[in-house]
Amino acid sequence: MNTKNIVNSIIITFLLITLVSCKTQSIKKASSPQSENDVNVTILNFENVGIDEIPEGWKIENTKLKGQLPTWKVIKNNSAPSREKVLALTNTKQSSGDSFNLCWTKNISLLDGEVEVELKSVKGEEDQGGGVIWRVLDKNNYYIARYNPLEDNYRIYYVKDGKRVKMKNMDIKLPRGKWDKLKIIQRGNIFECYLNDKKLFEGTDDTFTKTGGVGLWTKADAVTSFDNFTVTPYSKDKK
Repeated sequence: MNTKNIVNSIIITFLLITLVSCKTQSIKKASSPQSENDVNVTILNFENVGIDEIPEGWKIENTKLKGQLPTWKVIKNNSAPSREKVLALTNTKQSSGDSFNLCWTKNISLLDGEVEVELKSVKGEEDQGGGVIWRVLDKNNYYIARYNPLEDNYRIYYVKDGKRVKMKNMDIKLPRGKWDKLKIIQRGNIFECYLNDKKLFEGTDDTFTKTGGVGLWTKADAVTSFDNFTVTPYSKDKK
């Protein structure tokens, strides 16, 4: 073999080793969880849920129901942050006042951790927007974090025995008609609230101290779409 062929052979061998090495690193990175605490992360982008259905194990309920239960269902939405489906409250059935529309599940439980969702307000004359609920015991007992673009504020409440109590409020005005990311972090009796990855406030509360379900929430006539619902429970070493 002449010198030119030897050099070409060495170059080809080097390129093949580099390619295999890069591919192995890429697979390793993709298959490894971000941390030990991320093993049980639940992400729902609703792509595997049928049109006009809700996720398996979820239920539609209402706090202080007035009339019929509102309609929640998965619909197609070309603006969805994930792909093409969202879970939406499409018809409030004349829900009004302190009537709270819930779509939630006890199959995903949370004591401490993060709950995040992307939401887009569609319409509502009395209320707009919505948010997440967690440590849900039943339709009358849970925590809420919600953003209302009609009122230009972000608030956190608890609902105990059907009565809602405001814990924290921040006035914030954002562009209308777009998707916003809402997140809460709960550690013991400490909560932190975020909007579009910006921390707005934190506080403490001891109303609910046990593990509960999680879900989505709107008030009165707020018609809202939700996507990328994510729940990250914390293990004991992260509390």
